[in-house]
Amino acid sequence: MTPDFPDTFLLVLANILLFFAHASSSKSDLRVGYRVTLAVPTTYSPGFTGRAYLLESDKTEPSFRAALSVEAFEPARKYSCSVEVFAGDVKVWNSGHYSRFHVSDVCVLELTADGDLQLKGPNDKIGWRTGTSRQSVERMQILRTGNLVLADALNNIKWQSFNFPTDVMLWGQRLDVATWLTSFPRNSTFFYSFEIQHDKIALYLNSGQFKYSYWDFAPSKNRNITFLQLGTRGLELFDYPHKKIAQILPSRKPKTEAPRFLALNNESGNMGLYYYSPEDRRFSADFQALNKTCDLPTACRPYGICTFSNACSCIRLGSGSHNGPGSGCENGLSVDPCSGGGPFEMLELDGVSDVLQGGPKRANISKDECTRSCLENCTCLAALYDSRNMGTSECYFYGIMVGIKQVDRGRGLAYMVKVPKGTRSGHGKSNPKKWVLVLVGVVDGIIILAVLGGLFYYLIWKRRKRSSDMGTPPTDNR
Repeated sequence: MTPDFPDTFLLVLANILLFFAHASSSKSDLRVGYRVTLAVPTTYSPGFTGRAYLLESDKTEPSFRAALSVEAFEPARKYSCSVEVFAGDVKVWNSGHYSRFHVSDVCVLELTADGDLQLKGPNDKIGWRTGTSRQSVERMQILRTGNLVLADALNNIKWQSFNFPTDVMLWGQRLDVATWLTSFPRNSTFFYSFEIQHDKIALYLNSGQFKYSYWDFAPSKNRNITFLQLGTRGLELFDYPHKKIAQILPSRKPKTEAPRFLALNNESGNMGLYYYSPEDRRFSADFQALNKTCDLPTACRPYGICTFSNACSCIRLGSGSHNGPGSGCENGLSVDPCSGGGPFEMLELDGVSDVLQGGPKRANISKDECTRSCLENCTCLAALYDSRNMGTSECYFYGIMVGIKQVDRGRGLAYMVKVPKGTRSGHGKSNPKKWVLVLVGVVDGIIILAVLGGLFYYLIWKRRKRSSDMGTPPTDNR
């Protein structure tokens, strides 16, 4: 008797077979009129992926491959349809990076007769296209660099994936000033960006109306950047006219070995240069912008403090707790002043700062004015007051509670968090650690007094004994 398999299993099996069929017959190019279809499960299955590899570059390891993919998208509980490029097993480009095309029943890729590459859903509904109709496009191919292109009969490129960067920059790819890479953490309202500006390159955390930098690199002598390129020796920065003005080199790899790609991590927000190891058959980062856990903007979850031991200590209304890096403060402090509630007050945390920079700020104001300004602005959740430079002071405002880390305590630096009035946190001025130190000091004092008292008593006893011995008449042994 034949078992009754669910439709989802059969569709998964069908897509696996399609995957192997295309993987074994990937071509060097696809001509106009080409069309391929992937089936989409009728019911949502978390973690599902159906993929057909269509194109492959030369056989050098690892080769680049282009694929048509159907993937389960968990937040929406829908399936997305996209064109993807892989270096080995690493995804380095995706047509749905900024806007996902959700489909049901079928996912179709077609290079139309007039040269437009299109993604379609049921009833030929178009969800993504290159916009290259009537531009004499004859074929789609993937180059040795991983650049997916549409070209005419004379090999003139009419469209290329290199012009639409996502979260990866490949070897040989060029990014002009005012362009960027972006990465989107799962189940999050913020995103990271790697941006090329005239005076620097920088990493940013973006959240609604707020934008904060947490790493940057600037050429010396205030030279302006025109574009940057990933070359044989690393990431190279150029000015006009195409003169190299700075570069970021790997830490260990030989100068003759080129990085395969630069990537912006969608979980940590770190940026790295990745090299391929033929022996291990995998990619690894030989340069990372940030090498310390607590310098990462989201080393801890919101309202978590990254400590010297790389653990996360939650800001709580009450006692604190310590968890591993990235763990949450699910029972911790959380306020939304713009949704009502209140009144609020500012709670100062000892020995704490923030890795985020470049947000709203006011200069040359007092600490009380800094506190009052944050309280009066509902979007302000925390403020950092810095008066370490003699004669100047700056007040930085934060609308997101991440990037908080423990620092060596210094005079003139105060980090304050907005909390409901009348509550105090275990990490604030009434820090339990202070009470522990006081208690230890008291106990130590008692022990020292007891030792000194005992020594004093012993000296008195010995002196009295000596006096008593001197007053005793000698014994007659006759």
